[in-house]
Amino acid sequence: MFVSRSMTRRVITANPETTVFEAQELMSKNRVRHLPVVEQGDKLVGIVSDRDIRSALPFQCFKEGISPEEKQKLEGLQVRDIMTRKVFTISPGYTIQDALLMIQNSKVGALPVVDEEGRLKGILSVRDLLRAFINVLGIGQPGTLLCILVEEKVGQLKKIVDAITEMGVSFGSVLVARYWEEDKRAVFPYLLTLNVAGVKKRLTEMGYTLIDPMQWYMDQPPDEEPPQRR
Repeated sequence: MFVSRSMTRRVITANPETTVFEAQELMSKNRVRHLPVVEQGDKLVGIVSDRDIRSALPFQCFKEGISPEEKQKLEGLQVRDIMTRKVFTISPGYTIQDALLMIQNSKVGALPVVDEEGRLKGILSVRDLLRAFINVLGIGQPGTLLCILVEEKVGQLKKIVDAITEMGVSFGSVLVARYWEEDKRAVFPYLLTLNVAGVKKRLTEMGYTLIDPMQWYMDQPPDEEPPQRR
């Protein structure tokens, strides 16, 4: 799950002299929300987003249109005037888990991918990350997600996987997450079947508690009711 495998390689870019109207047209035509700004040799010098453009242009540009005179006054506005110069970037050798944390912590919608010399190699957006995780988790295939509460001790996951495998059911993926009770964990197997009644019965007989995945969440104050169990 490396960035180099998940990034978009064909990057739509601008240069510092690109006008804001040209940048707006590039975004609209190519259906992108971020334009890395590069100079000669694909050297990354900034990035401009659709939000930057909306902030730079009058509201009328997007709703009512503006007069030729008003547009002429704005035609001298260039990407260099509105771009973000301190860009959060990532290396092709990083994992998409690294990228997910960087996007979460930096609160950006995309990360330009650059080599050691700062040359642009690609871009990794939230959309790219979603696609990568969908592929990894196997949730693009028809199936059913279960949520099983287990005690936090060695061997629990193996017991669950073995029990389900013995029933001839295939896995799309298995995730383990912390639960709001400190001594519990939540196991999320994505099973490549829509008929899970037998699996649920088997797990219940083994002493496991199943909850509705839609009612699960990691953090819960002690004075609130726990998720509905079944």
